Amino acid sequence: METPKPLGGRILTGPFLFFLTLFLIGGYFTVKRFMLGIGAVSNMNDGYPWGIWIALDVVVGTALACGGYTMALMTYACNRMEYHPLVRPALLTSLFGYTLAGASVMVDIGRYWQAYNIILPWHSNLHSVMFEVALCIGAYCLVLWIEFAPTVLEKVKADQLLTKLNRYLFVIIALGILLPTMHQSSLGTMMLMAGYKLSPLWRTGFLPLLFLLTALIIGFAVVIYESLYSSVAFGLPKETPVLTKLGTVTFWCLLLFMVIRIEDVNLRGYLPLAFDGSFVSNMFLLENALLASALLLLMYPGNRKSPKLLFLAATCLLFGGGLYRFNTYITGFEPGTGWQYFPSAPELFITLGIVSLEILGYMWCVKKLPVLSARQTPHVSNS
Repeated sequence: METPKPLGGRILTGPFLFFLTLFLIGGYFTVKRFMLGIGAVSNMNDGYPWGIWIALDVVVGTALACGGYTMALMTYACNRMEYHPLVRPALLTSLFGYTLAGASVMVDIGRYWQAYNIILPWHSNLHSVMFEVALCIGAYCLVLWIEFAPTVLEKVKADQLLTKLNRYLFVIIALGILLPTMHQSSLGTMMLMAGYKLSPLWRTGFLPLLFLLTALIIGFAVVIYESLYSSVAFGLPKETPVLTKLGTVTFWCLLLFMVIRIEDVNLRGYLPLAFDGSFVSNMFLLENALLASALLLLMYPGNRKSPKLLFLAATCLLFGGGLYRFNTYITGFEPGTGWQYFPSAPELFITLGIVSLEILGYMWCVKKLPVLSARQTPHVSNS
């Protein structure tokens, strides 16, 4: 097994400065939001009390951050140690994704200064699915930082502290598998509260299961995407053999999702709604076309051995799975006559700023910390 090493190289590269610019623009509008209120930067209203800050930054964003969850599940729970080289980069992606998703909630809620109430037992509503999601995501952020701590301790050569931490790390890893299983399914449960305001193309009692499956599918896709992209950007060898195996696991998870998803709509008698030509139905067809494309690409074992086809399948999965979650929260939600919502430019820039900060953090960490397995001398001067 290869030992992870810092890649080295310049930090202030062209891509780094590009994402830094997006982050600064997003930061400007974030400051404006906190100084002047949500209404100064957002188009959200009483009909749509959450917009892309929840739908994209949290609901889709945490799914995109499930790489660490899926790799922990495969490596430690399923005892498939061949996936171990993928754990650290996946964990790093999850660390930034979840932490920034949690931070983005502070931008979305009105009385953010009272967010601490969630950890006060006398304010806890044990019957609230939103309480469970918030508490689990907050706890999982802490778990991810502890899981990533050995990488930092190796860098600073704190061997004694690292040895002590490793003795108890199995408990943290177990929590790192349990917590996402709970809150990812509960993100689906939340939209059951919408009742008939949610289109029947997405409204189903299977929402918790479907959201958990999309967390797994998107998590696997992120790992494949990140590994192949890093191999090109940083001049590392492709990890094709292990990604081929991961592609097989992804295929079966995706097949299970598609069967449940389509057959559920069909058995409830709502499949004709998918072909009525409306914007909602077209978005339903688009999400399933993307997922079906990934399924076809992964269906043939030979395709899973091709880095290009794996990359294409992972891209379709990321967009298709993300669109399914976005449609459930935004596109398929109809609060009533007279309410409309389309994100404002500041909303979009704040979201881009959050994503850019995640990318900046990833770029810095892989060059300064032992995250990736550098099995050959990387060429990172322009990445």
